[in-house]
Amino acid sequence: MRIIFAGTPHFAAAALEALLAQHFAVIAVLTQPDRPAGRGMQLTPSPVKQLALQHGLSVLQPHSLKDANVQRQLAEYAADVMIVAAYGLILPPAVLQLPRHGCLNIHASLLPRWRGAAPIQRAILAGDDETGITIMQMDAGLDTGDMLLKKTCPIGARDTAQTLHDKLAALGAEAIVETLRLLEQGQLTRVPQDDAQATYAAKLTKAEAQIDWTDDATHSARAVRAYNPFPVACTTLNATPIKIWQASVRDDLSGVAGTVLSVGKDGIVVACGRGALCLEVLQRPNAKALPAAQFVQGFAVRPGDRCTSLA
Repeated sequence: MRIIFAGTPHFAAAALEALLAQHFAVIAVLTQPDRPAGRGMQLTPSPVKQLALQHGLSVLQPHSLKDANVQRQLAEYAADVMIVAAYGLILPPAVLQLPRHGCLNIHASLLPRWRGAAPIQRAILAGDDETGITIMQMDAGLDTGDMLLKKTCPIGARDTAQTLHDKLAALGAEAIVETLRLLEQGQLTRVPQDDAQATYAAKLTKAEAQIDWTDDATHSARAVRAYNPFPVACTTLNATPIKIWQASVRDDLSGVAGTVLSVGKDGIVVACGRGALCLEVLQRPNAKALPAAQFVQGFAVRPGDRCTSLA
């Protein structure tokens, strides 16, 4: 089959790499335009573009797929299918209908749960026991198309958004290869989604990453994991902005919400609305993230000190 691949970040690159390793005929790659990155803010190609160029593939980087000239260019490829993974641009109906078998999306949740932009983080925040990959036949809706194949993945007690992302990237690569094999054999079955069971995974904001110390410690610990590596859970400690990269629950302790209960080599324990949160890896402005034992060597913290939300 003649395949157009559309994707941008590392999650998508894992799938493209798997397709190339299995010798699928990827005839063109769509990816986002180069973006400024790094300290020098130099234009940097996406992980998908970098991989595509290494394999000598044709790369297209339109700012929109609504442009008639772009659509004509895509039509000229006469693709059998388009694979879409975290591409970042909306596919208008005219593009969805171009390939003979339409467009297939690699979505990082078990649809219809967690449609939308941040399914990995929302699954962790909600305390889900598992998530997974759904290969979906794309339509004009937001992750509403028929499901073609699912693979599940447990969410570990210490999984962050980054570690879960990496697991799902590998699983997505495996799933799309299996899906294309079934498509070649005419053995794919389309299963409509139950819209009544759908949940929405809203895009992450920096504001929501502020720890609410009146909240339950279990939920706050999930927030720390869900917002790692972006936007990173945060608070103020003695009026200094602090990022929290790792934390655990202490259900055996309690106190006035936001109050430091103890400081030890294992972490800084702060009271929540219910239970307490042990801050294990922290970061001050313009400094490295450090384990609590090292952090307190350069930043004085004592029982009774206060954590508050950022102003």
